[in-house]
Amino acid sequence: MAHTEKFGLSALSALAAALAIASTSALAQDKPAPAAAPAKPAAGAAAPAASAAPAANKSAWVKLCEKTPLVKKDADGKEVKDEKEICLTHHERLDGNSGMVLVSAAIREVQGQDKKHLMIMVPLGMALPPGLRAAVYTKDQWAKIAKNEKVDDKELKPVDLKYSLCHASGCTAEIEADAAIVDQMKAGGGLMVVAMNAAAQPIGFPVPLDGFTEAFAGKPIDNAEYKKARGQLMAQIRDRQKAAIDKFKADQLKNLPTDGPGAPPTTTGSAPAKPAEKK
Repeated sequence: MAHTEKFGLSALSALAAALAIASTSALAQDKPAPAAAPAKPAAGAAAPAASAAPAANKSAWVKLCEKTPLVKKDADGKEVKDEKEICLTHHERLDGNSGMVLVSAAIREVQGQDKKHLMIMVPLGMALPPGLRAAVYTKDQWAKIAKNEKVDDKELKPVDLKYSLCHASGCTAEIEADAAIVDQMKAGGGLMVVAMNAAAQPIGFPVPLDGFTEAFAGKPIDNAEYKKARGQLMAQIRDRQKAAIDKFKADQLKNLPTDGPGAPPTTTGSAPAKPAEKK
């Protein structure tokens, strides 16, 4: 493929070398995570990031489980309704100004199935054929890139994910998460996701792994609580957007000239003279 060379380990290394510490969480405070600063930063990367994880959680990783109705065919070809529990150990980072999902990552588990899947969603605008590349950094490696120190490419074990679904919020890619991947995430400091944009430039999306192990092994949180926390977060973002718009309008009014051709019409002063009446 045309992107193969640019999408190799060197892309991960180049991104890591340009990282800087940034980002806070509106409802659940993460430890400082490296913020992507590749050749072209991820959309919204410079804006404050937020998480919908309930404040009681110490990290933005949460486990969400839900019963899902499934329809399958039996040996005779008849449709049989079944219900299985699907769990996502999930991390979502939102742009604190727009509410856009910057990146989300999850391990999906389906009741009765041994196979797990790693799912990663990035914003729209990425080139689809190359897919995504993701690598787990150890805690020491994650600390190094947070200090702009070099990490040896040979120490990384990246995996390639192919896009499976795109919708209004972004595009999701996934791969089977074997025991090795899950163990790396449990022991790791962070997951660096690299996508290619339409101009064939690598875009980095950092995902801190603080709290992943506890969330993965723990009980699911209450879905209603999570939805409430996310709703409150989105309300805060809407309020922030409104305040920014109001400030912009106020600043525009301040900059308007007080007289001359560009001045706004005045409502004060004497009323215009009435036309003379015809006799």
